[in-house]
Amino acid sequence: MFAPQLALTLLLTPLVSAVLIGAFFRRQPAIAKALSLTAATAIAVLAGQLIFATEDFTAAAEWLTIGPLTVKLGFLLDPLSKLLLAVVALVGLLVHVFSLGYMAHEQNQARFFGCLSLFMFSMTGLTLADDLIMLFIFWELVGLSSFLLINFYFERPSAVAASKKAFIVNRLGDFGFLLGIILAYWAFGSITLADIAARIGTEPSVVATSIALLIFCGAVGKSGQLPLHVWLPDAMEGPTPVSALIHAATMVAAGIFLLCRVSVLMTPGALDVILWVGIATALFAGFTALGQRDLKRILAYSTISQLGFMVAAFALGSLVALKSGADASLAGITGGVAAAMFHLTTHAFFKALLFLGSGSILHGTHHEGDIYRLGGLMKKMPVTFITFTIGTLALIGCPFLAGFYSKDAILILAYQHSQPAFYCLVLGAFLTAFYMTRLWTTTFLGKPRSEGADHAHESGPLILVPLIVLSIGSILGGFAWFYPEALRVVPDAALALLHGASDAEKAAASTAMIAGTAAFIIGAVLGALLYRPGSARDFLQTRLPVVYQLFEKRLYIDAAYDWYVAKVQQRFALLLNYIDLIGLSGIVVRGIVAGGTGLAGLAARAMHTGSLHNYVYWFLAGAVLLWAIATGVL
Repeated sequence: MFAPQLALTLLLTPLVSAVLIGAFFRRQPAIAKALSLTAATAIAVLAGQLIFATEDFTAAAEWLTIGPLTVKLGFLLDPLSKLLLAVVALVGLLVHVFSLGYMAHEQNQARFFGCLSLFMFSMTGLTLADDLIMLFIFWELVGLSSFLLINFYFERPSAVAASKKAFIVNRLGDFGFLLGIILAYWAFGSITLADIAARIGTEPSVVATSIALLIFCGAVGKSGQLPLHVWLPDAMEGPTPVSALIHAATMVAAGIFLLCRVSVLMTPGALDVILWVGIATALFAGFTALGQRDLKRILAYSTISQLGFMVAAFALGSLVALKSGADASLAGITGGVAAAMFHLTTHAFFKALLFLGSGSILHGTHHEGDIYRLGGLMKKMPVTFITFTIGTLALIGCPFLAGFYSKDAILILAYQHSQPAFYCLVLGAFLTAFYMTRLWTTTFLGKPRSEGADHAHESGPLILVPLIVLSIGSILGGFAWFYPEALRVVPDAALALLHGASDAEKAAASTAMIAGTAAFIIGAVLGALLYRPGSARDFLQTRLPVVYQLFEKRLYIDAAYDWYVAKVQQRFALLLNYIDLIGLSGIVVRGIVAGGTGLAGLAARAMHTGSLHNYVYWFLAGAVLLWAIATGVL
């Protein structure tokens, strides 16, 4: 099978599954689960063939022509798409297996698995897209899948509100993305990534910076960056497998992939903005996680923070590449692209593991998610404890685990090229170790603090096997030899930062790695000392209640949005409504327009009296008027 045909088969397989489930098997969950799992398995097999048995390629077919604009639907397979495709296929398959056990007693299982297949179709299309229009189409389909899955428990008002929040907030970012596509077509005359890369100039301009920042708006929405991060913590209202697949490992990482894919469009001005948005997001989410008690919500803020690390890595490395004149072609894997994508990959392993581990905890404790009502799970859920511990150590940057290498690659970039960014990211690494140690000690150590924790039980094999597989990735994912040759381009480029090419770079790498390790150790030790097992109250809540409340209320950013919507937007909407009802509909439509039409009707009716004498007079008056116009009198 030719590579384009293989890619098309890969793309259509989950779509066929979703259509069959939605059209014919909505009330037959067993068949729906079998179809969805078969499609996920086929995706993994076909992705393996595409990655390992084919060369990089581009292929496109004309879809429609609108004036000078020709829209093509095609595929682009290169090191970036191969790596993300492998992540989507592997994590997607594991989440499908996990869901068989986790969702076994839920209602509407067919709808859930149908939506999972729709998401796999959308994410696969996004990964392989070769132009901005195709990227945007699948970008929106990914958002639709997220909305449907967050809203899975539609009988819960909180789930409905969370799904609407996610949909609306992402529309803001996506509107900027769409404007960026339009501006790119206006500036370059094409929407195909390869054409844009060939036509882009060397000198940055206001238009080029605007294009980069507008496209970045899409990443701000999908990847939960400030100020559009507010939807992601609330998305935890969806089932836990959804949190692991969509809101930890794949969809939220799509914003990072988008930036790497359009790196040729970046300018120094845009990258400066992107850098500090990423850093601010990493720090904000790290502090906010300290004030949360819900297990999944803490992990959600952790995800936002790590996405901030990836955004900062992309910006730092791209700035360096622009200054050094490195390969700026579409296939160029610069240090920033490599560091961001490498952390995206390792993060997919350990964050999916942590979310699925939280699902195992919820499953075993009858859905008790408050960390201060758990405790003592180390003995009651030993496999979950071991795998969750591995995921935690990988996330906080424990040496020789996956997160250590990808995090340190980012810190090395920052140390070499921006000292302020370096210190901020080291603080972010410290916060990660601190709040994850808080979560780990209160959840697993001490004595059970609720009936659910006291009667906790270990999960079944369908839940535990994916945890074990992801644990292996969380341990070995930082080593280049762990990746097959076809996937090694990005890890090799990222790990090269750890070794350095010169003595100065080696010294800088050593200093940055020592600082990162120190942040991990200090954060973990301090967290263990302050958050001792057995306490039912938070240390900050007891000792620094004002600070704790600030973190608990998410630095009042959500409250500010709520105030704006209630006090400004709604009142402005009411004003517009009154203007419409009274001014437009009332005075203009029913008054001037309707009144004028009524008067004209009255005048017209007055002319039609039925009297022959009157008609003769009107005829003579008309004839005189026409004579006056013809002779120039009027």
